[in-house]
Amino acid sequence: MKRLKPYRFPLLLLASVITGSVAGWFLGPRSAVLKPLGDIFLNLLFTVVVPLVFVTISSSIANMGTLKRLGRILGTLLVVFVLTGIIASVVMLFSVQWINPGEGVSVSLGEGEEESSEDSLTLSEQIVQALTAPDFKDLLSKENMLALILFAMLFGTAVGMSGESGKSVARGLAALSDVLVKLIGVIMWFAPVGLASYFASLVGEFGPSLVGSYLKAVAVYYPVAILYFLFFFSLYAWVAAGGTGVRKFWGNIFPAAVTSLATGSSVASIPVNLEASRKIGVPSDIREMVIPMGATIHMDGSCLSAILKISFLFGLFQMPFHDIQDFLTAILVAILSGMVMSGVPGGGFTGELLIITLYGFPPEALPILAVLGTLVDPVATMVNSTGDTVASMLVARFVEGKEWMKKKWENAFSS
Repeated sequence: MKRLKPYRFPLLLLASVITGSVAGWFLGPRSAVLKPLGDIFLNLLFTVVVPLVFVTISSSIANMGTLKRLGRILGTLLVVFVLTGIIASVVMLFSVQWINPGEGVSVSLGEGEEESSEDSLTLSEQIVQALTAPDFKDLLSKENMLALILFAMLFGTAVGMSGESGKSVARGLAALSDVLVKLIGVIMWFAPVGLASYFASLVGEFGPSLVGSYLKAVAVYYPVAILYFLFFFSLYAWVAAGGTGVRKFWGNIFPAAVTSLATGSSVASIPVNLEASRKIGVPSDIREMVIPMGATIHMDGSCLSAILKISFLFGLFQMPFHDIQDFLTAILVAILSGMVMSGVPGGGFTGELLIITLYGFPPEALPILAVLGTLVDPVATMVNSTGDTVASMLVARFVEGKEWMKKKWENAFSS
């Protein structure tokens, strides 16, 4: 029971979804009477998302000023995090081209963004439209989520560069972030009722075939994530320190893997990952920066799931997912979900919202992604957490040099 404790709320949400789906199965079209309860829940979430994204991202960046003295480690760390996230995204992209879990179900939940106006714009105009807004008031809309994220990052950077006056702003942002997180918690009290009502109406309208799509998505994600865990983490360990690195990594990583599965939390696994990286031989200043930061902004498992969620929605709405522009946007969203968005409270939710707004899906698609995220979360958390240890090995390789592990153990024996 103690091991199930971290999963109590996700299990409650899954139980509510199952209850609602069963009710919708039996009630059929009559279940539409429950839809307003689901709409209330969605509206509450969409109302809070704009201030949440702005405050939490700008606060995170504004409070990173103390890491400037470790610029070389930090720069290498960020490069490693981005590159492994891109690799994870590409791996899942190839996988969903073979099996798209959303295919075979036709869903029409509402009107997305108009494609005709987008088609009339040049590529450069689309980039400007995606990354910026013509007026400040236009940022205060979920329709301009990417522009809001960019503005929040710039604002947080400016706060961090403002010295003493910026410190008071950073403290205010951190306090406001805590309040917004509490607000999300209050709204989530209504989640079991809202999700049960929403899925009752959804299954009542579209039938049980939607449930089969979830099973197919899980059947795609789990094998791909486990193969990524086994093969690519071995590859990263080999790049870091050759065959010795591979042996050291697999000889020390399983306690961290089991801990992340048992707790459902990368943060809770930090002490075990620190111990694993110490036994592997990662220098203390590197592991003490990479592991804690990786627990919040290094999420290969989240990158894998972000691509799965995108392809899942494309399949449900019977939209082709083969265009290079869609692929590049998907990788960008996956990196944001796995780094920027996972580094703030409520990152999974805001990452799912980013998917919906960038691709023009209706807001009602958010609960569909939320349930998929809950289903793949255990293995995603394991990949996220254990990826931090192998990332610390890669950072050590590029900061300390090719023979970093050999030198570490030679120094240990000589002392």
